[in-house]
Amino acid sequence: MTTIKVQGMKCQHCAGSAKKALEEIDGISNAQVNLDAGEVTFDGSADMETIKAAVSKAGFQVVD
Repeated sequence: MTTIKVQGMKCQHCAGSAKKALEEIDGISNAQVNLDAGEVTFDGSADMETIKAAVSKAGFQVVD
C-alpha cells in the first residue's frame, strides 16, 4: 500500500473525487481516503507524475 498527502480535500464529495481519480489510473486499485488526515492510501503502482496529474485534474494537489 502507498499513502500520499493530498491538499484541498474539504468534504466527502472531495474525498470521493480524489478516490475516483486515483482508481481510474491503470495499475491502481482500492483507494481509501482519510479526509481528516488529508491522505489517500491505495494498492498498486504508477509513476508519481501520473498520480500528481490525476489528482491535479480532480482539483487537488499531492503534497511532497
